[in-house]
Amino acid sequence: MNAMFESAELGHKIDKDTYDREVPVLRAALLDAQMDMAKLAQFPVIILVGGVDGAGRGETVNLLNEWMDPRYLQTHGMGDPSDEELDRPMMWRFWRELPPKGRIGIFLGSWYTWPIIKRVQGHTKMAELDQSLERAQRLETMLVDEGALILKFWMHLSRDRQQKRLKILEKDPKTRWRVTPRDWEHYNLYDKFHVVGESVIRHTSTAEAPWTIVEGFDPNYRSLTVGKIILDAIRKRLDEAGREMTEISAPPPLPSIDNLDILKKLNLDQKIDKKDYLNELEKYQGKLALLTRQPKFKNITVIAMFEGNDAAGKGGAIRRITGALDARCYNVIPVAAPTEEERAQPYLWRFWRHIPRRGRVTIFDRSWYGRVLVERVEKLCSEANWMRAYSEINDFEAQLVRNNTVVVKFWLSISKEEQLKRFKEREAVAFKHFKITPEDWRNREKWDEYEQAVCDMVDRTSTEIAPWTLVEANDKYFARIKVLKTLCQKIEAAMKNLENSKT
Repeated sequence: MNAMFESAELGHKIDKDTYDREVPVLRAALLDAQMDMAKLAQFPVIILVGGVDGAGRGETVNLLNEWMDPRYLQTHGMGDPSDEELDRPMMWRFWRELPPKGRIGIFLGSWYTWPIIKRVQGHTKMAELDQSLERAQRLETMLVDEGALILKFWMHLSRDRQQKRLKILEKDPKTRWRVTPRDWEHYNLYDKFHVVGESVIRHTSTAEAPWTIVEGFDPNYRSLTVGKIILDAIRKRLDEAGREMTEISAPPPLPSIDNLDILKKLNLDQKIDKKDYLNELEKYQGKLALLTRQPKFKNITVIAMFEGNDAAGKGGAIRRITGALDARCYNVIPVAAPTEEERAQPYLWRFWRHIPRRGRVTIFDRSWYGRVLVERVEKLCSEANWMRAYSEINDFEAQLVRNNTVVVKFWLSISKEEQLKRFKEREAVAFKHFKITPEDWRNREKWDEYEQAVCDMVDRTSTEIAPWTLVEANDKYFARIKVLKTLCQKIEAAMKNLENSKT
């Protein structure tokens, strides 16, 4: 008997009379809790159901669907990933299925399933499993920080009881369909699953998202245990809903004591005349077009992301990129204030949902950096939230790069004087009126605060795998060429690296 699973191999059992007496009360309480959750809509519940084959994972999920209101609950059976899912980072398929606030999402098969199976089957090494577990743990920490309640159940059986239960299910014509050749294959690998499963639980059972190990042989015990734990956890969270939560945060970044920063060091006077601009534009648009038509391009993804001062020319730079691309292979995502649907999800959800397939380009006009820029400066989120966003963003981009995504980040920088000139021009020209809003003028009043936020952002998120490109944009021609040239260089290097890694 293994120490970690000792309590789940004792032969726990609930008699039928006790079960029949307690279930109606439990069901009513779960429904009440769901209704209260839905009314408040302050947090989502994420339930992961894992464990050994034959331990009742599927039956438990089916029972929860029977006991609770399906309007506020959604179940996701995460089987083999589809071609569409394989084209994106592994976590994409889970991000797109996360429940909004006020709802419950049940995952039968989770972000732990494939790392476990690959390790047991010998396709990966222990170090790769550990890296997968670290990513899973960071995801869960982020979800909890965003307000989610995460409940993780591991359904366990001893080797003898797993064999016995599979035979019982196989013998009954009503349940025979539940046992597949894969279940018996996994049974033959029981010892390996046991070792890997213990490692997963040991490394990922955290204070904010602990694993609950449930003995799965007796359906009555299993069902009541899971139901009561879910009810208790939701009730406790609902009871905390009205309380002020104390946020612990690290000291925020401070301005440079000598008033020198990376933006002040930029040479914004760099220019290019119109004739040279047109020649360079033709050269790099042509190069970009040819690069994206190469067969090798189908093996990578490109995400180009634009931030910058208001009126710095982001739209013009984006149009010079799209002018070189086949309209069928790119998408432009303009990022504005989040919608009600987006506010009901974790912050990064609205960006994960737009991650493209391989062989495509997605351009973000504004981006996930809004949290450490406008939300920070305008105090639209707490200091703790924007401080932790730096590491969450770095992790997000690392997952993209790991999946052969070229992440190109542009900050278009103009002087305060040039911005004023462009604002006045927009007010004077009729067809440019839509480009200037009262918000632009308000943002200008906080120029120094935004400059500090940008410098902190670059310092904390310009990584080797996803560096920032600072673009001197007082001259629009110079800025557009620098953007196009940089994008071509990044794509070319990525295709070369991919080719070298295969040889």
